[in-house]
Formats: sequence, C-alpha cells, structure tokens
Amino acid sequence: MRRSESSPRSLQTLFLKSLHSHILLLLLFSAPTLSCAQENPLPSLETQVAPGIEALKSGDLDTAERIFSSALRHGAKHPLVYHNLGVIAQMRNRHLEAVQRFREALALQPAYGPSRLLLGASLLALKKHTEAVRELERAVKLMPEQTQARLELTKAYEASENWLSAAQQLQKLVEMAPHDSEYAYQMGKVWMRLSGWSYQRIARIDPKSARLQQGLGQEYLAQEKYDLALEAFQHALDADPKLPDVHLAISTILLEQKKFDQALAEIDAELKLVPEGKAAAELKAKIENAKAGSAP
Repeated sequence: MRRSESSPRSLQTLFLKSLHSHILLLLLFSAPTLSCAQENPLPSLETQVAPGIEALKSGDLDTAERIFSSALRHGAKHPLVYHNLGVIAQMRNRHLEAVQRFREALALQPAYGPSRLLLGASLLALKKHTEAVRELERAVKLMPEQTQARLELTKAYEASENWLSAAQQLQKLVEMAPHDSEYAYQMGKVWMRLSGWSYQRIARIDPKSARLQQGLGQEYLAQEKYDLALEAFQHALDADPKLPDVHLAISTILLEQKKFDQALAEIDAELKLVPEGKAAAELKAKIENAKAGSAP
C-alpha cells in the first residue's frame, strides 16, 4: 500500500501535537521533581499552576496561558511555569517565544529533558539546525529511553543532511521497538538517502571511480534494469579489473537470463579474485544445477 504524502508544514504540526501529548503526560510525573528545583519553592505554586495544567491538557490554551502568566507575574519564577508557557507558545507556532521560555526554564533546571526536547523542536522549526541538533542530543542523553526525543533528533540530523547519524538513531529505535514497522520503514528511507549521498560523494571525489560504477550497477540490479546494470558493472571492471563482487553480480544477472555458460565464466573469474568466496561458490553450484536442469 502506498503511503500518503503530506506537506512538511503539516507533518511538523502533526508531530508537534503528538510530542505535546507525550510531554504533558511526562510533566505530570515530573512536576514533583520540578518543585524541588528550588530549595524553598512557593507553597502555593502547585495550587496556582494545577488549573493551568488541566487547561493545557484539555486544549484550552487561552486559560492555560492566563494562569501561567499570572503565576509568573506573582513571583512564581519556576521552571514548570516557564516550560508550560513555552509549550503554549510552541502549540501556537510562536517558536521564537517558545525558545525563550524553554531557555528560561533550563536556566533554572538544566537537566530537565522535556524542556531540552521541545527547545530543540522549536529550533528545528526555525531552521536553526545546528542549535537544534545540540539541544536534541542533550535531550537524548537525559532521556535515552524516550522515543520522541530520538525521533526529533533524527529529524534534525536529516535536516542537516547527516544521514549516517540519522540512520544510527533509527537503528536504535528499531532495537527499542522491534515490532514497530514504522521505525523500520523510516530507517529504510534514511539508508536509501545515505546510499545516494555516498555515491554523490564518490562522484565528486573521483567521477571515474570503479566503486561508483559498481554502486550504480547495484542500484540498477535492484530495479531489475539488467541491461543498464551490466553496462555499469562492465564500466567498473574497465576501471578496476580486480574489483571483487562485480563478476559475482554479473553472473547473478546472467543466471536470471538463463545464459548459463556466460554466467559460469563470470563466476570463475570471481573465484580467481576471491578463491574462498562462499557466495561465489554457492552461486556457481546454483548455476551448474540450473544448467543441468535445463538440458534436454
């Protein structure tokens, strides 16, 4: 089934809504820790902000903002207050304001992971990719088991075209949730981008590289464009006749085309380069069996 495509802005909005739902739940468990951020917190702080948290949970942003702003005016300069004002600003796409509020919260409690996470999300929305990566890496260190932090860090790496780091984060997510097919799908997409980036880099360094032609051949082979694949593999051999795995790939195509004698010649050439090659030996046996089975 083909996945539907959404605009980058709508995807960002959907992600932030999911992120806020997750953070709100986290806040309920973290609030006692936040209350310990000061040696002598205001006794009435919980009473002041509890209605604001409820309003925020219900989506009543106006009421929530009014309550937290009032608490701030009355001297409740507490990370919980600044954090929630940041959440409200972020939900309204006022990311500059959100960044300021999250930084005010972190100035009081630097090790509070949710503020790091949402700060990184707003920086990413503002296209401040380097700053976003820095904050989100800190968020992951503070909350290594939080999938939302790793997902947002992956997005920051992708925005920075750091495909290897993005793939590593998704690999970790697959390990954390092996039955979640979405993580595996996203990892596959990133690995494809990483592969394309690698070929582009090779092309810039050495446009006539045998490895570049080999890579192109593999791409064509995966798409079952056999004539183009054979041409690319031959270019690879022209550039480096001793490059391993190329004769093996050619032999695979020739076997698919039932050109058994040519396939055997190619696999013998591969075995001369890699005498102990297990894959080559197995393919040669497969070709010989297929040839024997096709005899009249």
